[in-house]
Amino acid sequence: MATTTKRRAAAAAFTAFATALAGVALATEASAATPPATAAARAASTAAANTTAPTLDTAALQQAIAIRPGEAAAGAVALVRGDGQTWQGSSGDTQTGVPVSDDAHFRIGSISKTFSAVVLLQLAGEHRVDLDQSVQHYLPGLLPDTFQPITLRQLLNMTSGLPDIGAGGPNLTPDQLISGRFEYQSFRQIIDSTLRPEGRPAPGPVFAPGTAQSYNSLNFRIIGLLIEHVTGHSFSNEVNARIVRPLHLTGTSVPQGAPQMPSPYMHGYLTSSQGTVADVSEAGGDPSSMISTARDLNRFITALFQGRLLPRAQLAQMFALPHDANGDPLPYTGDSGNCQTGPQKGKACFGLGINSDTLPDGTVLWGKTGEDMGYFTAMFATRDLTHVGIVSTGVTDLGAEAGLENANRLAGAAFGL
Repeated sequence: MATTTKRRAAAAAFTAFATALAGVALATEASAATPPATAAARAASTAAANTTAPTLDTAALQQAIAIRPGEAAAGAVALVRGDGQTWQGSSGDTQTGVPVSDDAHFRIGSISKTFSAVVLLQLAGEHRVDLDQSVQHYLPGLLPDTFQPITLRQLLNMTSGLPDIGAGGPNLTPDQLISGRFEYQSFRQIIDSTLRPEGRPAPGPVFAPGTAQSYNSLNFRIIGLLIEHVTGHSFSNEVNARIVRPLHLTGTSVPQGAPQMPSPYMHGYLTSSQGTVADVSEAGGDPSSMISTARDLNRFITALFQGRLLPRAQLAQMFALPHDANGDPLPYTGDSGNCQTGPQKGKACFGLGINSDTLPDGTVLWGKTGEDMGYFTAMFATRDLTHVGIVSTGVTDLGAEAGLENANRLAGAAFGL
């Protein structure tokens, strides 16, 4: 799958939207159930009751997330919060002509890595795992002997040196992805097919563990398997018991291969080689594939940063960037879309399941982006939760560039950039 282009778009969108978010406090509170036609009226009412703060141009916001002709996107959902006030909106689906609900469900892709990290850090806080113990200790035989000992912490902060999923194999075409979208793979199937592939040489280490950082989804498939091994329960059960139910994330689920999307949902699409747009909203995925809403992701990141999900020691570790023996940040050697902003450009920017983005004024945003077939999503916030932003776009191609374009326009409309 062409993940590099998608990851570059996601990282750029994180920077663009977050830059605007950090600079200005929001002043409008609109109901999540407010349709676009009444958003302006509700914003005016809020502004009248909140005269000390500037007023958002809700008509401009709505126009910003409207899909333009020729864009590789079908719909969008956004939520932005600042200083205790919230704006939430959505656009219509260009393929069906039906408005997208503000409460629409969507697939969150790699944002599930943050959920995985929280579960593993909770297990560390319970002394059921040691983050500085090796994968080989907990899961003997899982990694080929060509790999040095890799710690759980190195999985979490992307310094394992493992190859990424499918390394050395061909990228799947859109046609192949469309036809195989209902396929479901277990954690072990994904790991084994990457590290012990049939019909081609097995990939070796990319770098020695702990010497560099590179974004890698295989790390978190191993974490998923480890969670199941240590707890004796499925990944879904652990996420539900530890995060979803305690936070009352009623729009969040771990479907475990069940392809159906809960209603209402934002549709995601892929375009075939013949130019036909196929709805890929329903898909198989893997045990860590997740579905959520903008409102739930806002609640999740807020609870996480407030310390309601992790003990203080584990939460602090989540925000720690990896350094070498001299105390210098490790180099980032992966794709060109991550860790390319701020004074530490080219250095490690991933903590444990989240990444940082340093803005021109020195403000640091923390969060995660995620791409799944037909979807692009970003979730981020300042550490003190002064500003929070969630944006998801239903895309129609693999590049997910439309997610970046939506984020840029929304930032401009919200903050006059």
